Amino acid sequence: MTGDIAALDPRRKILSWHAAREWRRRQTGPVVFTNGVFDLLHPGHIDVLRGARAEGKQLVVGLNADASVRRLNKGPDRPIRHESERAYVLAALELIDVVVVFDQDTPLELVRQLEPDVIVKGGDYAPDTIVGAAEVIARGGRVVIIPLTPGHSTTSTIEKLRGS
Repeated sequence: MTGDIAALDPRRKILSWHAAREWRRRQTGPVVFTNGVFDLLHPGHIDVLRGARAEGKQLVVGLNADASVRRLNKGPDRPIRHESERAYVLAALELIDVVVVFDQDTPLELVRQLEPDVIVKGGDYAPDTIVGAAEVIARGGRVVIIPLTPGHSTTSTIEKLRGS
């Protein structure tokens, strides 16, 4: 491999809220935002992330912190992976420019701070159920729903691993 391996370190793309706001101010072109738990990355996640990336020049992923995941009642053993591990794996993806962890129940405050031009969610959402959609639309932005990839979910993966 040629080049500086340090430049490929995923940790450089995991930003604090303050650093993400500063990054956002420097961006030109459409910035896309999506969010989720991304506990055990699967093809459905990748399809949503690919679809999101296609909607703009940069892609920011809001990642639910561990405490936030527990409040979502995803299950007693969730998240499987710690937020730092989930952030690291996401940041390693070429599709993603920035990962920001949020501890709130929803990403609304993060959306308000980053002011994305496009907000994207998977097909299990409707535009009127997407947190932050109204704020993005009010600024002239768009909401995009990416169809779900059949047969892929973290819950089904966990069930398979458990032999259920």
